[in-house]
This record gives sequence, C-alpha cells and structure tokens, in this order.
Amino acid sequence: MGREVSESCIDSLLTEMVSSYCNRFYADKPELAARRIEAIGYQVGLQLSERYTMERPRFSDHLEAIKFICKDFWSEVFKKQIDNLKTNHRGTFVLQDNRFRWLSRMSVEPSLETGQEGDNKATEAMSMHLYFPCGIIRGALSNLGIPCAVSADISNLPACSFVVRIKA
Repeated sequence: MGREVSESCIDSLLTEMVSSYCNRFYADKPELAARRIEAIGYQVGLQLSERYTMERPRFSDHLEAIKFICKDFWSEVFKKQIDNLKTNHRGTFVLQDNRFRWLSRMSVEPSLETGQEGDNKATEAMSMHLYFPCGIIRGALSNLGIPCAVSADISNLPACSFVVRIKA
C-alpha cells in the first residue's frame, strides 16, 4: 500500500514555503527565491520518480518518458492525468492541465492597487507557486536521464501549461 499525504497539508506546505522564501528569506531577491523553490521541487521530483519507476524498465526515448510523466507520474502526484500533451517533435513538449489542483483553490489577496500593476503583482504571486511543480517535473525527468528546462504558463486560470524543453 502506498503512502499518501493529505491534499490540504500539501497546499499549506506549498503556500508557507513560497511565503517564507518570498517574504522572509529573499524578500529583496525574487529571482533567488524562485530558484530555491524550484530546487526544492527538483529534489522532490527526483525522489518521487525514483519511487514510481523502481519496478519499471528504463524508457527507450524522450516521448515514452514524457508520456509516463503525463499519465502515471501525474496521476500519482495530482490524482489525474495531464489533459493534453503537444510536441513539436524537436525536443519541446507542452503539458496542459485544465484544472491544475494547486491553483484551483488559490485566491489572490485583493490589492489596493488597481489596473495593470495590481494584475502584474497577482500574476507574479501565482507564478511563484509554479516554480515548485516545474522543479518536480524537471527532477523527475532528470532522474529518467532527460536533462531539460521547465517553465509554466498561467494565462487562463486555473488551467496551467508546463513547457518542457529537452537539452541536447
């Protein structure tokens, strides 16, 4: 029987981690906070991937490993599969989750600032929460022998797209 953690605990942990790194440890350096959060996600992804692929043979190509991430790995971590996978067949993959769990229950504190500046701060706050899952994906793929860069796009909340670029 697999070990599981309550979803509310994970939500609280992620929120507190982002808050601590952005508001306390690296309040003046958001790019450093983002790198630290992504590094923690990377370690988590390495360990989860190791656990979930223990009984499997190695994957023969990049596409097979990405499909594993979209189906099996995503199901274990988020209790659902990725909704859409796109590729340009040259090392770039887009993983689309139409209702990303870690964003679906998130609300942004209403700002006194209105207009474009207030929207930018809200988007920046949301994007800080995506460095952790980007790190998880990068760590999982790294454990599978696929060096890559992962970024996220949240243009249509709570949908989220993760762009995976395989390094040559």
